[in-house]
Amino acid sequence: MPNTDKYTETKTTTNHAFCVAPMLDWTDKHCRFFHRLISQHAFLYTEMVTTGALLHGDHHRFLQFDVTEHPVSFQLGGSHPKDLATCARMIEDYAYDEVNLNVGCPSDRVQNGRFGACLMAEPELVAECVAAMRQAVSIPVTIKSRIGIDERDSYEGLVHFIATVADAGCSTFIVHARKAWLSGLSPKQNREVPPLRYDMVYQLKNDFPALEIILNGGITTLDQAEEILKHVDGVMMGREAYHNPYLLADVDKRFFTESREPKSRQEIVMRLIPYIQQQLKSGARLNNISRHILGLFHGEAGARGWRRHISENVSTPDADENVILDALKFTAQ
Repeated sequence: MPNTDKYTETKTTTNHAFCVAPMLDWTDKHCRFFHRLISQHAFLYTEMVTTGALLHGDHHRFLQFDVTEHPVSFQLGGSHPKDLATCARMIEDYAYDEVNLNVGCPSDRVQNGRFGACLMAEPELVAECVAAMRQAVSIPVTIKSRIGIDERDSYEGLVHFIATVADAGCSTFIVHARKAWLSGLSPKQNREVPPLRYDMVYQLKNDFPALEIILNGGITTLDQAEEILKHVDGVMMGREAYHNPYLLADVDKRFFTESREPKSRQEIVMRLIPYIQQQLKSGARLNNISRHILGLFHGEAGARGWRRHISENVSTPDADENVILDALKFTAQ
């Protein structure tokens, strides 16, 4: 076991008590704006964007976001320290609160680019990447990882990874409490088949008390999240927060001591309308936004009518905010 006494107390200025996970093709800027209407304090994450996309593509399209999204982190995929440092500077210039390096995604496409979960086999390279980014920016550089990959799933191996990367200056680790199989399982299966090992993440916090440890994986209720927070510094919820977004309405009171009452679902819709109008004028399609709000009335009277009306009318040539307002009529007032 490495000597963990040398690690100083976490110096992050942000609160990761409750985070919404980065989800490819889901947590885009429209999704994050919508989630921020529900929770003022949950820490939000972008989809993973590769260094190549930022360096050789339309970086503004990937980096732009609404100021109301704060606090928000930009998740990067890459493994070349120089490129990651350059991209981290771009991210800081756009005023993100944090840059997060993806060391947890197991998809074939990610592996072919030599980033994501396969980097857990190269802790020294990850440390080099972190050091380069930390030298380039003043915002926090954090890591999102698994507990292991393939047969490299021992607790000792995880400790070596964390200690090596922490030595490079990373003090915040978001750990998906499952290992990843780099072949044989689809990304979806990798989120469900490998067993959850919360005990390993809890032990990390015990062994590295000065590091900020955030647990991800299998969290579906706020009660469960509160129980997990007895053992670690933060929780990260993914798909449940996306499919049942109004669950986020209780996050501020339960995890951030917010005293204000949450907005109603109907109020959230009405506050979203000006954003929809502005985005449509800027060239966005209504479906780009509406797909993220289908679950807002999950479990409520009228939820089916809400979803059906939006789905059936969102692609018509004249589709605008009135599609959403008309769908609202199906819900209980």
